[in-house]
Amino acid sequence: MSLTRQFFRPLMVCAALLGAGSTLTACIPLIIGGAAATTGMAVVDRRTVGEQVEDKSIELKIGSQFRTNFGDAVRYTVTAYDGVVLLTGDTISNEFKTKAGEIARKVEHVKSVSNQIAVVKELAPFSVVSNDIWITSKVMTILATTKDIPSRTIVVTTDRSVVYLMGLVTQNEGDLAAKAASQVSGVKRVEKLFQIITPADAKRLDDAARIGSSTSTEPTTPLGENTSNTAGGMSGDTPPAGGVQVMPIQ
Repeated sequence: MSLTRQFFRPLMVCAALLGAGSTLTACIPLIIGGAAATTGMAVVDRRTVGEQVEDKSIELKIGSQFRTNFGDAVRYTVTAYDGVVLLTGDTISNEFKTKAGEIARKVEHVKSVSNQIAVVKELAPFSVVSNDIWITSKVMTILATTKDIPSRTIVVTTDRSVVYLMGLVTQNEGDLAAKAASQVSGVKRVEKLFQIITPADAKRLDDAARIGSSTSTEPTTPLGENTSNTAGGMSGDTPPAGGVQVMPIQ
């Protein structure tokens, strides 16, 4: 089956979901499935199963409150990764945008919120939304097929052709992913909201994920503690060995 046909069916299902009032978040697993089937790669996340469930719960809680408070006045996508929440979409009211951020911040287990909802004169039509879905699928494909990029742990969100990347990655992995995504046709720009970890932490999380048990995927040494005997520290914006750094969207 051709790549185009592999993605066509998920896109059609996404179209139905969006027509029923769902957000782009509901489409992401379908697109991942299409990419995984095409490349033959397993989708493995550096978060534990419990953390993934918690992030999904955060997305559902925020989405539910948005529907109650805004109805069709806000077009939104809620993406959560390790408690960091990204809000994308648009609204015709600056007041609604502000309130959306406030609602998200009050949800339990939310660590921080990046409110990228745009205030516009008119909400994006379906043609724009469907194009965003298509761009997301292309970005996920190139990430999955580019060497040294841990696509299994990177979440891709696209809104009005702007691509947002989230995940637990090393500095080098994040830079490679952003560069690859920026080369996809139709992408206006790429914004990074990564949590930066050391290569040692990345390897430990990957090894734990491959073992499979959610109870054994917790690292024996918490993130942020250096288990190596290497001396010396880092300065500037680079996190200390083992540290986690949230990179705000510029």
